[in-house]
Amino acid sequence: MAAAARRAATGLFPMLRSSPSLARPRRSDSLTLPAFLRPRRLPLHPVRPFFCSAALSSPAPAASNGVAPERVPDLHLYNTKSRRRELFRPRAPGGEVGMYVCGVTPYDDSHIGHARAYVAFDVLFRYLRYLDYEVRYVRNFTDIDDKIIARADQLGEDPFSLSKRYSEDFLSDMANLQCLPPSVEPRVSDHIEQIVNMIKQIIDNGCAYVVSGDVYFSVDNFPEYGKLSGRKLDDNRAGERVAVDERKKNPADFALWKAAKDGEPWWDSPWGPGRPGWHIECSAMSAQYLGDSFDIHGGGEDLIFPHHENEIAQSRAACCDSSINYWVHNGFVNVNGQKMSKSLGNFITIRKVIELYHPLALRMFLLGTHYRAPINYTVEQLNVASDRLYYTYQTLRDCEVSTQQEQSSSGDSLPATTTLCVGKLHKEFETSMSDDLHATVALAAISEPLKVMNDLLHTRKGKKQEKRLESLSALEEKIRTVLSVLGLMPSSYHEALQQLREKALRRVSVTEEQVLQKIEERTSARKAKQYARSDEIRDELAALGIALMDGPDGTAWRPSVPSSEQAVVASST
Repeated sequence: MAAAARRAATGLFPMLRSSPSLARPRRSDSLTLPAFLRPRRLPLHPVRPFFCSAALSSPAPAASNGVAPERVPDLHLYNTKSRRRELFRPRAPGGEVGMYVCGVTPYDDSHIGHARAYVAFDVLFRYLRYLDYEVRYVRNFTDIDDKIIARADQLGEDPFSLSKRYSEDFLSDMANLQCLPPSVEPRVSDHIEQIVNMIKQIIDNGCAYVVSGDVYFSVDNFPEYGKLSGRKLDDNRAGERVAVDERKKNPADFALWKAAKDGEPWWDSPWGPGRPGWHIECSAMSAQYLGDSFDIHGGGEDLIFPHHENEIAQSRAACCDSSINYWVHNGFVNVNGQKMSKSLGNFITIRKVIELYHPLALRMFLLGTHYRAPINYTVEQLNVASDRLYYTYQTLRDCEVSTQQEQSSSGDSLPATTTLCVGKLHKEFETSMSDDLHATVALAAISEPLKVMNDLLHTRKGKKQEKRLESLSALEEKIRTVLSVLGLMPSSYHEALQQLREKALRRVSVTEEQVLQKIEERTSARKAKQYARSDEIRDELAALGIALMDGPDGTAWRPSVPSSEQAVVASST
């Protein structure tokens, strides 16, 4: 029961609890579906303490997680270190999966590159749990760093106050994007003791040296350096966040501990007052919470070198048995075809985007490209994602209303066509997600079921189908499962639709009252047989991204891709 309560608080479907309509018993629960088509339930395992086995030369045997292999494809992940797609086998069969993802350095608002990374690893977190794995997910805050100190000095603010403020803003952004909270969110400033102890061990093992209160890692004393990135020492450029220090034995050597400077935060250490270097923090905190060896280490592609390369060197220099089985990295974000950067002036924050777009529209856009591929951010593609999200939620909302208002027929079996449709979605979802998290394919797989639902809801032929309501419920249930694993399930379809409408109006600085006035003007023009004026009004609104829909009860409106962008979108697909 403790595990059930814990999952209710932070589980795979956290957003369903606040919606009475979505939390109601589903009619499809009583239908006769093949077992493998029924929604998966997370197991009620007792909470087990995490443990980590000693490093092995090859991955541990596959976990026994209660999933029948003939029904759920084995999960494969692309491993940056081996440069190939590998079968996922957790180190501790029957135990927790350990996953560490490098967090933010909170000195400014988080940008869509951060959104891309943490949405990708949130999907991995959710899918591992869908597969019945217990997961200990650790994501850190680098709350003391050169960039934080420089920004705090610029603003005349205490560095820890600044980093705390931006950390809280980051957590708010993640909540808006519906990223589940990690199991642990450690901060560097709370782990100085662990960092100092690890540096001591590295020095004792002959892989680091002290120079005037600074401690440097000696890459020459670690022959494996470069295996993750594939770089040779001669190719490594000295310095990433700091200038080259002539006191280094090798220009590629990097700081583990930095001697204190006037006006900067510092802590005591055996080498004098100072603070940690950038890389050592993740090695120390991952070891603290996951052990010296664990399953998955993730981050953006830009972290492969030097950050993750240096992490491997530090961790193995401190503990020769240290190893990580799977290194997983997400691709870059480009903006209108150019790499996003502050120097180019195309740096886009999450908060700036969600001022005008629903946060889940941004999430859907990010999931529209495989996590390892570069993604090109454009307003046109964000509009497409928003439009698709609206269509999805509108279909599911119509289904919800229909099944609430009408009585289902007797009997407990589903039509064969419905069972086949649900089964196809189930298979395509699990097959695509188990193939290195192809969420794009999983999203595409819901298109046909949504079309079937709309036929059942709105066409004359569909409304006459046998067991129509039961079919609608079964289809909605399976789509809901897919959306939940992808983090796209809203607390309420109705509320999400209203928010999408409000954002669409805000983008073009138009009120709903003005739209309704245009609709009334168009209705009057049609009655007067002024069809040219009627078409003109429709076209004016379409150019703004407002589509009109005529029906027996009058004319309604919905957000859409602006007509001026449709040619651009079509040419890019």
